[in-house]
Amino acid sequence: MTHHLDASARALIDTCAQASLDLLERNLTPHGILAASRTEAAEARRYTRIFGRDAAICVMAMCGSGVPALEQGAVNSLDALAAQQAANGQIPKYVDPEGRDADFWYLGCIDATLWWLIAVDHVRRHGRVGPTHWSDGVGRAIGWLLAQEHQHFRLLQQNEASDWADIMPRSGYVLYTNTLWYEVKRRYGLDHAEATHYHFNHLFNPFQAELPEYHRARLLRHYARRGQRDPRLYLSFVNLSVVGHEGDVFGNVLAIQSGLADTAMAYRIVETLSAANASVPYPLRVVLYPLTPQHPLWRLYMGRHQQNLVHQYHNGGIWPFVGGFWVMMLARLGLHEPAWSELARLADVNALDDWRFTEWFHGRTLAPRGMAGQSWNAATFLLARRALLGEPAGW
Repeated sequence: MTHHLDASARALIDTCAQASLDLLERNLTPHGILAASRTEAAEARRYTRIFGRDAAICVMAMCGSGVPALEQGAVNSLDALAAQQAANGQIPKYVDPEGRDADFWYLGCIDATLWWLIAVDHVRRHGRVGPTHWSDGVGRAIGWLLAQEHQHFRLLQQNEASDWADIMPRSGYVLYTNTLWYEVKRRYGLDHAEATHYHFNHLFNPFQAELPEYHRARLLRHYARRGQRDPRLYLSFVNLSVVGHEGDVFGNVLAIQSGLADTAMAYRIVETLSAANASVPYPLRVVLYPLTPQHPLWRLYMGRHQQNLVHQYHNGGIWPFVGGFWVMMLARLGLHEPAWSELARLADVNALDDWRFTEWFHGRTLAPRGMAGQSWNAATFLLARRALLGEPAGW
């Protein structure tokens, strides 16, 4: 399978797999997995917490790893989040590993609940818990999400800056969030999954020839297309008369990974991302066309701490954990040869600065930014390698 890689690339992949397992073990607490290694900077920025989304992604790699401490850590992580679940069913953005506080972010955090549900399903299928484990929490979490679903589009609605890209102005129907919603519906056999699939493809790909049946969908399509050409990608979000054309790479990758894109659309997306060098020099840049302060969608909060400027952070930075999903998606499409090459480059970027597992890099200067010892970098590397090796406990 890895025959086209030279011996040094194969060795690097194997070394990265072991380093990833070691990092996850180091970042484990009795209550679950921390977002990043304990450093002064991580403590100051509250990365030494169990995050709903980060932990859930890590849970999927820890469960199926065969390492007893990690297998138990997967269950403990989901337990810690469930213990602080809100009365209305929402899973927190993060919880303190000592169980002292739960945080729900400024405008709410919609994707922690989605990721928690995906991870619960994964552990039920591949871990050492029964099929009804966490059933009370699951029921309440799904109920909370259903309360935010549009009753015709069957897509979730949200505020801006309320998912993983929490300093981006995406709002209304958000691509990334709804890829996860469809994944949850598929895994739990929820109602109206076909309607979610149908409206997802019409709303986020309004340039297709087929007109949507619903008259309100036609108006949204009209606004989205006005003065624009087909980006050969799904739009990053659709609101009443505002849409996102910045090219949300993670959302598009997840749309393929979750089975929302048909074969033709999937290959168009891969071609578009490849032509834009989204994975050069490292997988993966998360926005193709970063928002500038002159852009109508620019928000003042994007410049806070000089964090989300052009080619930085969620606005065009390179995130190795998203690179793991890129490799999984290539494997899903059967593009194994390029996927192995990308996995080797992912090992390369995690190895920088003596296996620092850096959170993100500047999209142009490649300056390392964010935290060291980022848990989900290790997790998605392991999941990507698992997908390519055809191991059972994959996505």
